[in-house]
Amino acid sequence: MRKDGQMAEGMKQRRATYHLYTFLVSKMISSLGANVYSFGMSMFILSITGSALSFAANLVFSIIPRVILSPVAGILTDRLPRKLVVLIGQGGVVLSVTGLLAYSLIFELSIAAIYVTTVFYTISSTFSSIAFSASISNLVDQERLQKAMSFNQMSLSVSGIGGPIVGGMLFGFVSMEMFLIINIISYLIAFLLESTMNFNLYSKERSENKDEESMLNSFKEGVRYLKTKPVISRLLMVVLWLNLFFTSVSVGTNFILVEVLSMEYSFIGIIEASGAIGMLLISVYFAARSNVKYPLLFSKRAVLGLSMLVGTIAIPLMFHFPETLLFVYFLAVMFLFGSFTVLTNTPIGIMMQKEVDEHYRGRVFGILEMMAMGLMPIGSLIFGILYDFVPAEIILIVCSVLLVMITLLLLPSSIIKDVYPELENERKYIKPTSEKNAEMLAKKELINHYREDIEKQKQLSNPTAIRF
Repeated sequence: MRKDGQMAEGMKQRRATYHLYTFLVSKMISSLGANVYSFGMSMFILSITGSALSFAANLVFSIIPRVILSPVAGILTDRLPRKLVVLIGQGGVVLSVTGLLAYSLIFELSIAAIYVTTVFYTISSTFSSIAFSASISNLVDQERLQKAMSFNQMSLSVSGIGGPIVGGMLFGFVSMEMFLIINIISYLIAFLLESTMNFNLYSKERSENKDEESMLNSFKEGVRYLKTKPVISRLLMVVLWLNLFFTSVSVGTNFILVEVLSMEYSFIGIIEASGAIGMLLISVYFAARSNVKYPLLFSKRAVLGLSMLVGTIAIPLMFHFPETLLFVYFLAVMFLFGSFTVLTNTPIGIMMQKEVDEHYRGRVFGILEMMAMGLMPIGSLIFGILYDFVPAEIILIVCSVLLVMITLLLLPSSIIKDVYPELENERKYIKPTSEKNAEMLAKKELINHYREDIEKQKQLSNPTAIRF
């Protein structure tokens, strides 16, 4: 019996290993495809219309459905088999782009068709991404959860670097129809890989959801559940404030580099890429290192680091920097931004996977997605107006100070002590003298005795020395 149990556990471990690398490949393909598609469609809209408003409208169509439908996706993720939700979502993405291809072959590709496709594409990807995010801890064992979360960040950073490059090459060298076909093939590969995964490998017994329960009541139940998890609730509040104030960086960096500092566009592209490189390197580091022992404490320190980094962007605006030093400075700052983003997200993701009950995880991720995505346009609007009337350095310093204060207020030391009571014991713990230290002390004693003997001999041999 014991041997059979060991064999079953060994098979689960091998299956989890398969999931780990299949997840990396499928996530990387789908993330890269999404970035390539987004970049290509943006370039097409701008090349046809030359209008920033048309470009912004496509961005709006990619945000609003996600904000509205994220809670619905979370509820269905908790009610239905998660693999089914992931595959239906991924299949919807394939059908959306296929529909746009069919339209372009029958009629001429139009802006209206792109807008409609963007809406259906966003709806499908919302269901797929939330269901996948809620399932990570069901795919791999707890010991390799950190590696899985690191792979997730790695795929996002690779797609962030490669998306514009691949998208630009395809947009410049192939027809729009071929561009769409390549995207469809990439999504199909991701769909096939995900269809081979067992989304219940490490699934615990799920509580039964009442079919007659309304969507609204199910959503309210998810909110009530969050209230029973004060640490997770506080952590989510920190993440939401971080997303809001970070739009001051996403909106302000390009404004500062272009309008205030008049930096060359080629340098700006390299600076933006350095953030994705920082994300990639730290993701690799997290995948290779041992599990973080105190993820909440680790995340708090990373958030404080990110908060202070916001203020450092203001330094070149208050002091004169030579052009070369300016470029190197922003290169380093954006690299650190990318690095600290992963240092923040990975432990938070691990805590979400471990601390949130499986049958509530979809709703919690749905609520988080809704609020985070909803804050992005609000933050962009607020800071877009502020940068026109308030000096950029004041905005950045104020945001930095507020973020530090919010983090310290929502995640005080008392919360850390409550979550990790053993941490205080570790700090008070005095390590006993090791054998090596004892040996060193013994050697020091022998040397001191030897020196005393030498001094005594010198005194005896010296006739002028005072003797008692």
